[in-house]
This record gives sequence, C-alpha cells and structure tokens, in this order.
Amino acid sequence: MAHSGSKPAAPAAAELPYRLEDQVGHVLRRAHQRATAHFQAHIGDPRITPTQFAALVELADGGELSQNHLGRLTAMDPATVQGVTRRLIDRGLIATRPDPNDRRRNLLRLTSAGTALVERLIPNGFRVSDAILEPLSPADRALFLDLLKKLT
Repeated sequence: MAHSGSKPAAPAAAELPYRLEDQVGHVLRRAHQRATAHFQAHIGDPRITPTQFAALVELADGGELSQNHLGRLTAMDPATVQGVTRRLIDRGLIATRPDPNDRRRNLLRLTSAGTALVERLIPNGFRVSDAILEPLSPADRALFLDLLKKLT
C-alpha cells in the first residue's frame, strides 16, 4: 500500500516506448553531423578536417609536441593522430625532427605554411562555432558547452 505523498514507481524499461530521437547517442550523432557540415562549409579550406584543424591549433598553441602528446591534447587515439599528422606532413603544414632527449620519438611543429593557414582559419573557426550554436540563446550556449564538457 502506498503512503500518501509517496512517488509512484517508475515504469519498467520494457513498458516505455524506445524512441530513437530521444536517445542521447542518436541526438549527439545528429549534432555531430550538423557541426561537421558547418565546419566543412565555413572553415575556409575544403581539405582540412576537424581533426586536422584541432592538431594545427594545438601545435600553434603548444609549439613543438610529440605525436603522443598531440593525440592526448586533441583526444585522438594513436592510429588517428598518426594518420592526421601524416596527411599534414604530406601537405607541408607540419614538420618533424627527432626528439634530442628520446631518439625513438619525433617532435612535430608547424611549418611557415602551417602557421599561415592556422592564422587564416582561426577566425573562421569562431564563425563555425557561432553557426553551430546559432539556435541557442547566449545563456543556453554557455550552459550547453558546460554540460558537454561534463560528459568528456
């Protein structure tokens, strides 16, 4: 017997309809697709991917970095960061040199072409973020970003 003021039991999961559009993974995937589309449309270089841009920005901020450290800063697994750096090296945007303290590892740095590209693309990066967050009020934007950061 339920006491007055007590909450009714939540329905069992099997009793609730499973609606894909209400599932966090699905909504995050759709938001990611939207963000990627805005990035590609507005970043200003059709050959730069979001992960490549992240690597370039971190190298601009951090100077010389090991590939491992760059991967940690950009949340890329070793295979992904290896592919990203290889493509950026092939484009002449980053260069490598042996780490004088550990010959098994290379240090990555921006080339002059990489620096020029990052300096040109950074303002577009702000515009991409503004376009992605455009449907939200300024207060909702801040809250949304704070909540997303809690999930990472």
